[in-house]
Amino acid sequence: MGLREQPGLSVAPKGEGSRFATTRWSVVLAAGRTDCSESREALSTLCGLYWYPLYAYARRRGLGADAAADLTQGFFARLLEHRFVRGADRQRGKFRSYLLGTFKHFLSHEWARARAQKRGGGRRFIALDPQDAEARYGIETSHALTADKLFDKQWAHRVLELAMEELRHACVRAGKERQFERFKPFLSGGTGSEYREAGSGLGLSEGAVRVLVHRLRRKYRELLREQIRRTVDSPEEVEEEIRHLFAAISA
Repeated sequence: MGLREQPGLSVAPKGEGSRFATTRWSVVLAAGRTDCSESREALSTLCGLYWYPLYAYARRRGLGADAAADLTQGFFARLLEHRFVRGADRQRGKFRSYLLGTFKHFLSHEWARARAQKRGGGRRFIALDPQDAEARYGIETSHALTADKLFDKQWAHRVLELAMEELRHACVRAGKERQFERFKPFLSGGTGSEYREAGSGLGLSEGAVRVLVHRLRRKYRELLREQIRRTVDSPEEVEEEIRHLFAAISA
């Protein structure tokens, strides 16, 4: 989504460490022991985040579109049934890394069973669109990337997309949807003339636009940090994942 890495991203918000008890890692680990609507909802959200990156990984590994879709759906069906979640250990590292490692194991050792249980045996835990995934993969420009690096790149894009979606929702709730649509292109930078042109349609000066864009960027960084925070275990890992995200985007 075009956000450049900013020095401010390396500064953790005050009191952030105390909030890590509610990370998605915690929810995932709890899901291995119990079945409740909250844990299943959180797992479904994770599936929405990782569905296409894992699909792209499978395609880059040489699987056809149908096989990649079937295996990815089968993987998430079993994940949501908690068969894999019980083996999760937050000490093994980032959830992103754990999930990819588990998917690799699934592809290597359980693909036949997944094919027999095509697309999760018809059970639709979450809305997945294989045709959309294949259309996205068809225009994938990173043909030189390995399957692992392609996974990381698509994961990074999806995290940025989710942060942008949350930013838009926040602006809509605040009655500032028009400002969001007008200033969204400036999240990665802009010139004085561009600011003046954007502000003219809203009755705002260049200076006022600069202030609003600055606030929008700051909110976007906060929401990006929150997306990352949900899948790691400490503030230090947030910083590491943010660096990894920008490196993956640049690959």
